[in-house]
Amino acid sequence: MDHVRQTAPTQTLDDVIDVTGRVRAAIETVIEGKRDSIDLALVVLLAEGHLLVEDVPGVGKTMLAKALGRSIDCTVRRLQFTPDLLPSDITGVSVYNQERREFEFKPGGIFANIVVGDEINRASPKTQSALLESMEERQVSVDGTTYRLDAPFMVVATQNPIEMEGTYPLPEAQRDRFMARIEMGYPTASAELEMLEHHGTADPLAELRPVTDAATVTGLIQAVKEVYVAPAVKEYVVGVVNATRHSRDLRLGASPRSSLSLLRAARAQAALARRDYVTPDDISSLAVPVLAHRVLPSTEAQLARRSASEVVTAAVHTVAIPERA
Repeated sequence: MDHVRQTAPTQTLDDVIDVTGRVRAAIETVIEGKRDSIDLALVVLLAEGHLLVEDVPGVGKTMLAKALGRSIDCTVRRLQFTPDLLPSDITGVSVYNQERREFEFKPGGIFANIVVGDEINRASPKTQSALLESMEERQVSVDGTTYRLDAPFMVVATQNPIEMEGTYPLPEAQRDRFMARIEMGYPTASAELEMLEHHGTADPLAELRPVTDAATVTGLIQAVKEVYVAPAVKEYVVGVVNATRHSRDLRLGASPRSSLSLLRAARAQAALARRDYVTPDDISSLAVPVLAHRVLPSTEAQLARRSASEVVTAAVHTVAIPERA
């Protein structure tokens, strides 16, 4: 069983604005008052990344992931991570067919365009590690055979950072494969009133219809790759990432993979802002969601109650902004 990548039609930055606008509008029929979170999810999708959504229960983490998947006419799988979930449930398993007298591969939950991993930190580290190859290389290796995953491919994982009982913290190698992390936060009073008004008697997710398809999204991803990044802006990316490695408040700085993630996310954000070039502001505004979950605060920073986001923000401020041409 070999998955063949779809051939995407040529798309332009105007198409990016048009399609993402429709996707955003569709998601906002389900998620009230979370434009920033929705936009960042779209940035990660267009940058071929994966999204980690961390927050307390009941603020719409899983709803955001499901709404994103349903707004695109593509394959969507939901994996409920539990302590008894096996790696083969994710990657798939070879089963012996007695009629054919041969082994057949039964694909696991990872074989989808958008994979929703609910409460990812409730599965064991062994099961979590089953995601590593697919998230990095977009392929799955089982019994010596490699199976390619269809494009686009995105993992949207949720976890509750408050409830620690019965959970397994994500290893650093796993966290580093998520392009960005967001926190949904509580809705505003007006947004919550809107939710009560429109969602109190019906499930808006059930009424959500696709507004685009997988082939179109794949074309948009290719269009975003054409966004120009000046050499000075690339040097700024390296400077920001290096600043986290030399910060006294961090015992683990951002990895080289994070530099690539920051650059790709900046291209996508520029495209969503109707620009065909990346600015330093794109880099600085994305530094916290792209870098904060990859670094580890020092003991002194933890004692001073300084969060990773605060430390990354301070590190960004130490880097000189390139002069605009």
